[in-house]
Amino acid sequence: MRQIAILGSTGSIGTQTLSVVRDNRKDFEVAALTAGSNVERLAEQILEFQPACAVMKDEEHAERLRREVMRRIESAASAGNLSPALEKSRECQILSGMEGFIRAATLSGVDTVVAAMVGMIGLRPVMEAIRAGKNIALANKETLVTAGHLIMPLAEKHNVSILPVDSEHSAIFQALHGEKKSQIETIYLTASGGPFRGSTREQLERVTVEQALAHPNWSMGEKITIDSATMINKGLEVIEARWLFGTSLEQIHVLVQPQSVIHSMVGFRDGAVMAQLGTPDMRLPIQYALYYPDRVFLDGERLDFEAIGDIHFEKPDTELLRGIPLAVEASRTGGSMPVVMNVANEYAVAKFLKRDISFLEIYDMIEFAMKHHKVIKNPELDEILSAERETRERLDRDWRKS
Repeated sequence: MRQIAILGSTGSIGTQTLSVVRDNRKDFEVAALTAGSNVERLAEQILEFQPACAVMKDEEHAERLRREVMRRIESAASAGNLSPALEKSRECQILSGMEGFIRAATLSGVDTVVAAMVGMIGLRPVMEAIRAGKNIALANKETLVTAGHLIMPLAEKHNVSILPVDSEHSAIFQALHGEKKSQIETIYLTASGGPFRGSTREQLERVTVEQALAHPNWSMGEKITIDSATMINKGLEVIEARWLFGTSLEQIHVLVQPQSVIHSMVGFRDGAVMAQLGTPDMRLPIQYALYYPDRVFLDGERLDFEAIGDIHFEKPDTELLRGIPLAVEASRTGGSMPVVMNVANEYAVAKFLKRDISFLEIYDMIEFAMKHHKVIKNPELDEILSAERETRERLDRDWRKS
């Protein structure tokens, strides 16, 4: 039985990972769970999966979690429903903060760490997990976007596998199974196009938060759904693919495939193209990463090719939806610039969700941050985190003055 730790267990990827575990209890044991502030959901997960430890972002939320777990256990006891599993939940060690996240990521006995935390907060725990010899099922884009130059050599040094969980990178990973990376000619990274595919500038100027959160195909968390709407997520995925598969930026080509049937493709030197197809169900790449290199049954909808009829492709609109060129520019500049691009995007998306800025101002904030940053060529972790702080401070202080 494999032990896993899930960093970000209450979010979209985390809950779907637990769904996979729930259907495969004989194969997996959950050793650690972490969350930001969702006390209610993490309490439910502790009682169901009995991890050795659980972590919240700060001590205030950790204390609330301790009380909530005990309240539920005592309520079950009063009703005569205290099962051995619920009784075992008392033993869960509830921690807080970065020290707790690192503890969860490095627990003895854990085979795989599912990195599903949103944002750069996942960077340090992932690096410590690698140093502890844990395989990484990677759903956190920011890890490679901001620190790919540190992560990939570190994983090689410690003989650790980085198993992609993003549907697109999982598709590429699957297409490369049994192939040599040196034989790659082109990576075709597919995109749905998001909810604003084909929109005019006038329409984008009037975009609401609700419209931006209405993804046509996928069910995801708020931040990544907005990233899909701006197409910045595809730009982040270009940077990820560069690090994961050892290609140049020029070898990565983004295609809009609106039905989300083809999740990505790899073109080889002899002209062959391998594609991975499937329904838009994130449990598939999650399960593939957890069981790799094996495949096991996954209940769910299957592709009906006769019903699909045809599949078509489009070039992405990079003039209005500028996420891809901004990310590519940051990656081409290199050094600390991808950190600044990523942090500015996080900052801007949060502002948009609060209705403090317009949809198109997300791009403006990213451009502003990149324009005013002095690049550090090969940043170490402390310099990456420093660039993150400085970018947030600059946007807080200077954005409205621009």
